[in-house]
Amino acid sequence: MCGHACTPPLPYAPTPFRPPTPDPRVALDQSTLTKILLTIPVLLFALVAHEWAHAYAALKQGDPTAYELGRLTFNPIKHIDPFMTLILPAVMLVGSHGAIALGGAKPCPVDPRNFRNYKRGDIIVSLAGVTMNLLLAVLSALLFLLFGLIGEAIPDAAPAFAIVQQMLEISVLYNSLLLFFNLIPIPPLDGSHVLTHFLPPALAIQYQRVSRFGLLILVGLLYFGGDVLNVLLSPVGVMVRALMRPVLPFALGVQ
Repeated sequence: MCGHACTPPLPYAPTPFRPPTPDPRVALDQSTLTKILLTIPVLLFALVAHEWAHAYAALKQGDPTAYELGRLTFNPIKHIDPFMTLILPAVMLVGSHGAIALGGAKPCPVDPRNFRNYKRGDIIVSLAGVTMNLLLAVLSALLFLLFGLIGEAIPDAAPAFAIVQQMLEISVLYNSLLLFFNLIPIPPLDGSHVLTHFLPPALAIQYQRVSRFGLLILVGLLYFGGDVLNVLLSPVGVMVRALMRPVLPFALGVQ
């Protein structure tokens, strides 16, 4: 199962800090640094939860491979892949001046031959990761509301809760992004595993062979397929707006 994650810049800014300096260049630097520091743990948790869900679903479907290899855990070290999690996104960020990045967690090891029902098991395991991201996005929006209400009731705690709200808003965005990006039917993304089961067997075999070029296709799509990618990921904005619009009135300002 693939844990690739597209990480473009935020399409809209979460509730920003207001640095105590009138210099706009310093303010921009501090704002960018703040966004990075808040985004990294949120994105890492979203990736880890995605892979944990694959491992959990596989175990429930009869395959203990991921469990036996220690992947049924929220320990991020078990899910970090040196190339996909660290090197590739860093190189792409530097090469694009921070505009584009592609990365992911270590793919969850699954042996579909152990599933009690191969087709049903493969579909369930394939969709488990994106289902987890959906649940996290919804939960993050609800917690945003909860922390807003608590912050209004306890003014002394409002500054700390405002920071938490920023992280929750980022969580809504990136979990939505992981959800729809992984549903793109390009092997080896999760959506391709589901689509395979609805293709004629001969075509399905040829389709899955594309996975050896999948990473190159995704990188090319990020760099040269902007219009196509915008269409494929257009549901992300719809979902983020649907989740955040009702709760944004409860955002806590930073004094």
